[in-house]
Amino acid sequence: MKKLFLLILLGIVTSCEEVVEVDLETSAPRLVVEASLVWNPALEENVQYILLTTTAPFFDDEVPPALDANVSVFDQNGEEYVFTEIEDGIFQNSEIEPVPGMTYELVLSYEGEVYTASEKYVTAPQLEFVEQKNDGGFDGEEIELKAYYTDPAETEDYYLFKFYHDQLALQIYDDEFTNGNRTFAFYSDEDLESGDSVGFEIQGISEDFYEYMFILRSQAGTSNGGPFQTQPTIVRGNIVNTTNPDNFAFGYFRLSQADFFGYELE
Repeated sequence: MKKLFLLILLGIVTSCEEVVEVDLETSAPRLVVEASLVWNPALEENVQYILLTTTAPFFDDEVPPALDANVSVFDQNGEEYVFTEIEDGIFQNSEIEPVPGMTYELVLSYEGEVYTASEKYVTAPQLEFVEQKNDGGFDGEEIELKAYYTDPAETEDYYLFKFYHDQLALQIYDDEFTNGNRTFAFYSDEDLESGDSVGFEIQGISEDFYEYMFILRSQAGTSNGGPFQTQPTIVRGNIVNTTNPDNFAFGYFRLSQADFFGYELE
């Protein structure tokens, strides 16, 4: 009798299993432009890339490239630099020699519509040295690093920092309280160990890009990690669809100088 009861119970449980398909609303694909052009004067060759993709449904495994676009960058003197498509959605140019303070314009056409954006080339100071502290953190056992640089006094400056270790970490700074002074970018991680090779990179960025990154960081911090969390607002960069403004693109076009400092932990 007990065996019969268990078989009936098992049948009820298994019959209740059902695959639930979530029917999510989808919108028409939008163009996504990754156009961060960054030059490091210490490198002999600075090849620049612009990546074009389109938005895709949440559960799609692949990000579709935007195919057969035409991409160019113009300086304020009218000189054109054509970006050649070397792979699907990946465009390359190695001929631009940026001039500090000069304005450049991105012009691209995709599926019969023209998108534009403009930004100035922003320089960056050099990273001078790294200071290491081995007794940081709440428990006094965490390694802390400070990468020092001197901020120019005559301008308002904004920076993007990249820290290279096991994973890439990003930070943004402005010089409101450090203008004209030697200051530092700070990084700590409980996984840092003596002998690790790490890297700091500083990039000069515009105030507009700083504010764009600030909003992205703020929204990422309040999303609570939920895959279906409603985004507080749509974050749009400086890409403008001049043909059909309602069909706006995501992404940002910028031009930055960078400096890199490699360091081996003691």
